[in-house]
Amino acid sequence: MTDILEKLAKEVDKLSDENITALPKEDKSSKKKEKKAPKMAEEENSPMDKLLSQNPISFPQIGENIAGKVIEVSSNEIYLDLAPFGTGIVLGKEIKDGMGVGKIKIGDEVSAIVTDLENEDGYIELSIREASYEKAWEDIESKRDTQEKIATKIISANKGGLLVEINGISGFLPVSQLSSKNYPRVEDGDKNKILSMLKKLAGKELEVRILDADRESQKLIVSEKAATSEKDREVISNLSVGDVISGEISGVVDFGAFIKFSPQEDSEETSEEEKLEGLVHISELAWQLIEDPRSIVKVGDRVEAKIIGIDADKISLSIRALQKDPWSEVEKKYKAGDIVSGTVHKINPFGAFVYLDKDIHGLAHVSEMSEAYPGKNLDELIKTGSVYDWKILSIEAKTHRMGLVLADKKSQKKEKAEKKETKKEEKKEKGETKKTKKKTKKEEEK
Repeated sequence: MTDILEKLAKEVDKLSDENITALPKEDKSSKKKEKKAPKMAEEENSPMDKLLSQNPISFPQIGENIAGKVIEVSSNEIYLDLAPFGTGIVLGKEIKDGMGVGKIKIGDEVSAIVTDLENEDGYIELSIREASYEKAWEDIESKRDTQEKIATKIISANKGGLLVEINGISGFLPVSQLSSKNYPRVEDGDKNKILSMLKKLAGKELEVRILDADRESQKLIVSEKAATSEKDREVISNLSVGDVISGEISGVVDFGAFIKFSPQEDSEETSEEEKLEGLVHISELAWQLIEDPRSIVKVGDRVEAKIIGIDADKISLSIRALQKDPWSEVEKKYKAGDIVSGTVHKINPFGAFVYLDKDIHGLAHVSEMSEAYPGKNLDELIKTGSVYDWKILSIEAKTHRMGLVLADKKSQKKEKAEKKETKKEEKKEKGETKKTKKKTKKEEEK
């Protein structure tokens, strides 16, 4: 600021000397007229007014972004030529440029925010960090709107995801937004194991898209999955529902299992990055009821599966679709009215699931049990894991449903007695039929 004022003072002195030289000799009449002239007119025609009108200067304000040329660089200071305003200085942490411009050198043109018009040493204090912060957010918001893919370095990890940095701005990549390649497949869902796997990504560079960016709240959320989904969709477009794929179990969770497979026929030529991943829901792992997918498959198993659904970049698979449906011949083995032995698999508020064999199960609904055994709860009648005799009430092979009710001893004895009586009646009828045939034959011979 002192430099500016000194320059202006010199210009004013120069103009004043020129005016004095050019002035004519004094005459009293004109002098009297000048005295009568208004004071305002004298000020308007002053050398300073002429200088400012010819060279208008807009002085920088605190918070304003101003450009300057680097004239000196040290470890903790950068000096800028801010002509015609003088010299600016950038101190310490204010030198940091989050936009990743690189090392600043003499001759570079840089932008900075004015933080002090004149410090104790007479310099205009500046901040490159603040200027780059504004540019950083403008760039981030632009990339958010255009959904441009960007590379970001993983700074650290926590149980919820990964901490990243873009243009010097801290952001977050949730676990749910990781690609299938980097998603932590932890069988028991242990959060400490998940964190351990996430920490392995620290220091690596991932390609992401910006999901949300809010400058006021300083919120920045990114997604790796969104950056890879476009490429995956192109590959997935070559697949069709009904296709059979061969792959490896890449993860097992409570709701099913993931299979990583090659979209190409020759899987040996496919890299890990090019492989796709699909989900086999717990209900599609096998025909029987499944409590824990880990009892059916484990990570590393080689399996075949059928594609049963494609939704954008999500692939739904089925292992049981390639297996013979045991219910297709259930009526050859079981019939309504039969008394059969079955193990109680699970008891729910609405009834009990019972396995008649490893594939066929039925439901003893609470309403049927209450009608057969009024006043008693299921827990009083049966226990999980125990074997009982059951009466088959209905069979619906297409929907894989079988209605059961617990068969009591009295009804079993009665049914056995009725069966014996029926057999006797059938034998008696057969015997009488034979006698009648023999008698008829003898009569015909006579």
